[in-house]
Amino acid sequence: MNKDSKIYVAGHTGLVGSALTLTLKEKGYHNLILRTMEELDLTDQKAVDRFFAEQKPEYVLIAAAKVGGIVANNTLRADFIYVNLMIQSNMIHAAWKHGVKKLLFLGSTCIYPKNAPQPLKEDYLLTSELEFTNEPYAIAKIAGLKMCESFNLQYKTNFIAVMPTNLYGHGDNYNLEASHVLPALLRKFHLGKCLEDGNFEAVRKDLNRYPVEKIDGSSGKDSIVGILAGYGVRLNDQGKAEVGIWGTGSPLREFMNSKDMAEACVFIMENVDVKDIASIHTAGKNDPGYHPPHFLNIGTGEEISIKDLAYKIKALTGFSGEVVFDSSKPDGTMRKTTDTTALKGLGYKHRISLDQGVRRTYEEYLKYR
Repeated sequence: MNKDSKIYVAGHTGLVGSALTLTLKEKGYHNLILRTMEELDLTDQKAVDRFFAEQKPEYVLIAAAKVGGIVANNTLRADFIYVNLMIQSNMIHAAWKHGVKKLLFLGSTCIYPKNAPQPLKEDYLLTSELEFTNEPYAIAKIAGLKMCESFNLQYKTNFIAVMPTNLYGHGDNYNLEASHVLPALLRKFHLGKCLEDGNFEAVRKDLNRYPVEKIDGSSGKDSIVGILAGYGVRLNDQGKAEVGIWGTGSPLREFMNSKDMAEACVFIMENVDVKDIASIHTAGKNDPGYHPPHFLNIGTGEEISIKDLAYKIKALTGFSGEVVFDSSKPDGTMRKTTDTTALKGLGYKHRISLDQGVRRTYEEYLKYR
């Protein structure tokens, strides 16, 4: 890519896409093509094909997706598989049809089997069954990376898939109905602190920015208290604030700041081709029948339990109430840490520590209160 290249970032308003857009701009790429969902429906094949024909992007980054946490994944199963399959199929096909030079498809490390060895190597894909709670989303993302691989093999395209670990940071989704674990914890402990301090005005301000099931800051106090209690933020029988969390808190998770992820993606777009990925995966293997993956993990390789993360965020927000883990709710996959050997071998390593990243994220969250 050069600074004048026409680069289409699909999904530029979300956590991943906004980080990619900001990073590209910071590096001097000024010819970016951006469209909101209202301007371009990526599930509409004809609309996508027409857009590629008219705009003729040279490089494409697919960050557009339907995403959410364990609750959303497990309840909106049909939506997650349908919408994601449609978006990525339409875009990858159009990119090939209209001669895109290079494409980056962003998936997720949930593609790996539930009981895969740890840390997760790219070679572990499709070796056993998936975690049921996010199976539709995982299957869609597996289809996307295999679609990239298939176009590379048949048409000699340069379509790269990357599988980022759990992300957080600027532009995150704090909707308690669909957010991932880290932003959900940040918000829940913030609201718990507000209840603990008797600062109901701060609770109303928070709900005005992020309503919960159509309950916002203008709703009655009883309605607000009731809806927050349903998501685990409540006053107990002794009048003390507590925050409830799904599961036992024992699963181990890896978290990467979205800025680090974006830096890795731009590095790959600037410096890495499919042949490089194949070469680094093949290095040291003597099996003539080995077929190297056409994708890369993006992560830190560092992990923390949900319980330890919760107490880390509790301390950051200043909440002094009780943390209650609900073991009747599913934990999901017990461990999911990426092996980033291939990415490091190609020249990229993350820079932002979890403590630094979470602190910056919470400071940004407070600016909007």
